[in-house]
Amino acid sequence: MRHIRRAQAATVALVLAAALAACGDAGDDDDSGTDVDVAESAADDFDDGTRMRELADSGKVVIGVKVDQPGIGFQGATDDMPSGLDPEMGKILAADLGIAPEDIEWKETISDNREPFIENGEVDLVIASYSITDERRQVVGQAGPYYVTGQQLLVAADSDIESLDDVKGTEVCSVTGSTSLENIEAEGAKPRGFDTYSECVDQVLNGTVDAMTTDGAILLGYAAQNPDQLKVVVEPFSEERYGIGYSLDHPEMCEWITDTLEDAFEDGSWASAFEATLGQSGVETPEPPAMDECPAA
Repeated sequence: MRHIRRAQAATVALVLAAALAACGDAGDDDDSGTDVDVAESAADDFDDGTRMRELADSGKVVIGVKVDQPGIGFQGATDDMPSGLDPEMGKILAADLGIAPEDIEWKETISDNREPFIENGEVDLVIASYSITDERRQVVGQAGPYYVTGQQLLVAADSDIESLDDVKGTEVCSVTGSTSLENIEAEGAKPRGFDTYSECVDQVLNGTVDAMTTDGAILLGYAAQNPDQLKVVVEPFSEERYGIGYSLDHPEMCEWITDTLEDAFEDGSWASAFEATLGQSGVETPEPPAMDECPAA
């Protein structure tokens, strides 16, 4: 059942931080992104025995995010908390539980440990450029999508790669455990996996590999950081639907996540979050995507 929810306030103060396109220093300002309205007495909105009630009562939530993806999930050495679209979604969800951003425990998550973190209870949610797939939904819950992007290529500014045909036989990197490696191998490239995207970007910058591939939204952030050295090429050749991971032990979380995100779509806070993060790379704010139905509990 949908829990009774208060109307989330639409006031969202934009704090423009680390303009990626302008200066390329993602994450220089703390608490970048948007302000959220933290619900009062949030526990009263949830049924006893639900995971949401437990989290609201505890006043703490652990959220797994990436920390090396400008615009999506990034945390610099001097930043108090990560910034990007994914942390913004985490702040919106936590606020609905009555948990302020400073009370969120952010846990660095890489592509290869997202399912284990959820299954082992190390995190309550994973919001880490986490593409929804049928295979993943066999082992964890995924609610969403809250954003839809597509796979592209990041290459050196002087690269001759302009189309997918050009990558046949070349070395293309991405992160281990991502769908991107499978997709680019199907296009005839030689895939190389790394633990983090930043490692992969370094390989492109030093010429060790010919290209990097992942979601275009992520690549735009890196290109904006290195506009004289890197560029994004080819039209999107996949559809990546970002979802929010949760434990199948708590199926009731799906409807709560979906309801909260749909509220954010309607009240403008999702658009504000996008404009304060990925929007800083110059892309237009898209229409919010249609959400998947939750499986029967």
